[in-house]
Amino acid sequence: MATTVTAPERKVSAAEAREVAEAAREQEWAAPSFVRDLFLGKLRMELIHPYPEPAPDDAERARPFLEQLERFLRDKVDSDRIDREGEIPDEVIEGLRELGAFGIKIPREYGGLGLSQLSYMKAIELVSSVDGSLTALLSAHQSIGVPQPLKMFGTEQQKQRYLPRLAKGAISAFALTEPGVGSDPAALETMAVPSEDGAAWILNGEKLWCTNGTRAEIIVVIARTPSKFVNGRERRQITAFIVETDWPGVKVEHRCHFMGLKAMYNGVMRFTNVRVPQENVLWEVGKGLKLGLTTLNTGRLTLPISSVAAGKRCLEIAREWASTRVQWGQPIGKHDAIAQKIGTMTANTFAMEAVAELCGAMADRGGYDIRLEAAIAKLYNSEAGWRIIDDTVQIRGGRGYETADSLRARGEKPVPVERIMRDFRINLIFEGSSEIMHLFIAREAVDRHLQVAGDVVLPGKTFGQRLRGLVRAGLFYAWWYPSRWLGWSYWPRYAGFGPLARHIRYVERGSRRLARSVFHAMLRFGPKLEYRQAVLFRLVDAAAAREVPGTVAERRRADLPGGPGSLGRRAPVVGTGDGGAGVKVGRLEGDVGQSERAPDVFRPVARAGPASSDASSTSRSGLWPSSLMRSSRSVT
Repeated sequence: MATTVTAPERKVSAAEAREVAEAAREQEWAAPSFVRDLFLGKLRMELIHPYPEPAPDDAERARPFLEQLERFLRDKVDSDRIDREGEIPDEVIEGLRELGAFGIKIPREYGGLGLSQLSYMKAIELVSSVDGSLTALLSAHQSIGVPQPLKMFGTEQQKQRYLPRLAKGAISAFALTEPGVGSDPAALETMAVPSEDGAAWILNGEKLWCTNGTRAEIIVVIARTPSKFVNGRERRQITAFIVETDWPGVKVEHRCHFMGLKAMYNGVMRFTNVRVPQENVLWEVGKGLKLGLTTLNTGRLTLPISSVAAGKRCLEIAREWASTRVQWGQPIGKHDAIAQKIGTMTANTFAMEAVAELCGAMADRGGYDIRLEAAIAKLYNSEAGWRIIDDTVQIRGGRGYETADSLRARGEKPVPVERIMRDFRINLIFEGSSEIMHLFIAREAVDRHLQVAGDVVLPGKTFGQRLRGLVRAGLFYAWWYPSRWLGWSYWPRYAGFGPLARHIRYVERGSRRLARSVFHAMLRFGPKLEYRQAVLFRLVDAAAAREVPGTVAERRRADLPGGPGSLGRRAPVVGTGDGGAGVKVGRLEGDVGQSERAPDVFRPVARAGPASSDASSTSRSGLWPSSLMRSSRSVT
């Protein structure tokens, strides 16, 4: 059956779409968030320092599994074959089942391994260093598929019924996207209505790009349910259901094929009068979209750690090539253009790993709200990883553009840079595109401001609500900006941390404009407030134009400890330079010197011991200060 991008039955207005999205987001910040407080000008180092280390017993329990997984990937997985044939061999999937790889985070009482989020991420890092299609299979099953939302929101009866099956290797999937619906869930047209006897729901609709859908046994389906009417206005309800693919009416219409991830089991799913028992409603009716968004708070962390694996693999490839490829009488790594690229790749890989592992550790420790941390990790790592891969292709030149099979056929080492690039590109789109991540981060970052001044700027408010909002916002900003002008929270404007600093500047710029508009409107309503007007505008203008003297290093607080990350704790990454026949395992190690260009809060802590001060000290490749980067071990 052909599928096309079809228009929704009823056009959803911008106001309706915004209302659905707002209703689905987590309204309260019940737990602290390091990034949210950073946006508000509060540097809460106690949230990330000391670094939230994993529990020792978890690391011990995870070690045997990770070692077995590493051997399995080395000995049994031929990624070039998987890419060439577009299929993951049955023996590979069965081997993963026997290892327990489909139940890494499922509690032991339900038959899973019961490992932590961080251990799961280390496993995904290993898999991602070998094959992207395997990563898609395992992560779609465990990060956004049935196990995670079931563990978080399912009833005990649902857990007893499904988690043991999932732990044994029953593949699961998550079905949200539709042919006419991408990032705007308000336009969902898949519909579930109560059956006549009230014991079930009748599900009808079509889902697009359902990863694992063509092989899944159990799926979480997000669908509309009958709307509620509040004060005469329709409120769309979106609900999550657990659906088994062998039920009557469930059909795989088409398996989708892509530029990369050739063996990803992604398809179009159609549901025709599928009877879903009442007890298969996941969480509550009307909370399906919130379930999906909450699940993604930790589910998104798969992409940051898989980006780390790609960065390490490419760094290994680039370093080896730069030390052996000779042009103009010396290895190309000694030419400044290539050395600059590899240095940047190294720094970004280091930062990516620190960001990803910190988020995983925070998720394990609990007591944090990591929605912003996870979103920024996904955004930063996917974009930084793409730049690293692009530079690796450039360093390898024509061999970077040539396929591994072609290189092998003419007698050269089959380094799969071309495949890595094809497989990785989707990471900038999966689980929220970069553009959606910008919107998500900006919305959460200005949440405090909208709580204060939302009645002034949001549409649909009455005159009375706007007037009360003006007074409330005016009082708040009259305190907020003078306090910022005094300098207690001014430092984030100078934290040159890429996308994060840009978001901070956008929020501040918009907030300043909002504050001035609020002040202006408030003062116009009050008689004879010329003096107050002059004082307030003077403070706001001073805050907007103030320049702090001195260098970044001079402005840093001397008592700030280092930020997250320790290079001595890194999980190995399995490389597949020749399609699985020869596999190297490497990791980033060593000490990283201080940089005058970044504040301490964003610098990962190096391993114990002083940083090397000998800038000329090089590794055997002649490319690096030996303390910066060296391979830890090699398995051939």
